[in-house]
This record gives sequence, C-alpha cells and structure tokens, in this order.
Amino acid sequence: MNPHELSEKLLAAMINADRTAAAALIEQALAGGIGHGQVITDVLDPAIVRLGRLWEDQEMSLAQNFVASKIAEDTLLRCIPDKAENSHTKGAVVIGNIEDDFHSLGRKTVGLFLSAAGWDVHDLGNDVTAEELLKKAVEVDACVIGASAMMQTTALNIRKLRQLIDERGLTDRIKLAVGGAVFNWRPDLVAEVGGDGSARNAIEADGLFMRLQTEVRGEVPT
Repeated sequence: MNPHELSEKLLAAMINADRTAAAALIEQALAGGIGHGQVITDVLDPAIVRLGRLWEDQEMSLAQNFVASKIAEDTLLRCIPDKAENSHTKGAVVIGNIEDDFHSLGRKTVGLFLSAAGWDVHDLGNDVTAEELLKKAVEVDACVIGASAMMQTTALNIRKLRQLIDERGLTDRIKLAVGGAVFNWRPDLVAEVGGDGSARNAIEADGLFMRLQTEVRGEVPT
C-alpha cells in the first residue's frame, strides 16, 4: 500500500475514532519500508490537513476531533525520535492556539516535534489571548512565539499579538511563527496577520524556529 492509500485509510480511522485501526496502519506502513519521517510527512500530515477542512466545514464533531488528536499523538510518539538526554536545550519557545481557536491537533503535533528536537516548549493550550502568549514569552525569555489557528476567522486574531509585540518594543526580541492548515491554503495570510514565518508541517517547525531565533540573537545575517 502506498503512502497516499495509507493516508486515506488513516483519515478514515480518525473520522471513525478507531485508534486500534490507526495504530495497525502505522505499523503496516513502517513494516512495509516507509520511514518514520515519511509516515509523518506523507501519511499523517495529509490526513491532518484533510481533517482541518472537515472541521472548518463543520463536518466533524468535537468528539471526533478529540480522538483524531489522540491518534495523531499516537502516531507521532511512534515515529519521532526520543529526546536526547542533554541538559542543554536550544532555547525556550511558547506555543498556543490563538484566542477563540480550539483545534489543538496541529499545535500538539508541533509541540511534540519541537520537544523531541531539543526545545524547551511551553504549551499554553487552546484559546490563548495575545496578552497571555506574550507574557509567557517574556517570563521564560523565549525568542519565538508559535501561534496556531485552524480557520481564517480565528487566524485573524493573531494580528492582535503582532500589534502587542510591536507596541511593547519587542519586535527585534520576539519573533512570531504562525501555523495551521489555513496558512497552507492561503500563504498570503502569514503576512496579513503579521507572522515572521510559517512551516507547512511539524517536521519543518524546528528549522523555522531555529531561523527565527538566530535572527533575534544576531548569529547570522537576517
């Protein structure tokens, strides 16, 4: 079975809230020679994007979304490498779904990946105000805030966070990463909400956060 077929079957398992079937599919993919990274990019990620569209079109219930999130976590924990035992971290980052957004799937995926990559992740959860995100970033000395939104209506709430960062004179100290399915459908929305960058999936998030942090620290020309 190719990755596309597996992704379709994984999507069906997510919609049907069947964690057992989903786990079996992932094991089948790995046993068939599909690498851990490819399972995430070619099997899980397309399913997550499709789920986002179903959620936006109100074709999924909150209960279905909850179990789908658990299936995604199961898959990630099966596929991502263990976090290296090292007292040194890449730095602190703050992530959260922006105010009025409750679609936690993408944010949790990114958080797991960033943590495995060596970041000290402060995940504030769903429906987080701009003030809360910025307050936490200042508190933990984070160079990057990752704001997530699934739909355009909630993505526009990120503009308040951009405004707050700028008004408080923190533009050069704290960068704003934005993510969520809507930014993949509408790349122009990144600039519209004031984002400093975006990643198409969780695997790319580490590179994005590294780039934004080095810009803040002045380690490389920006």
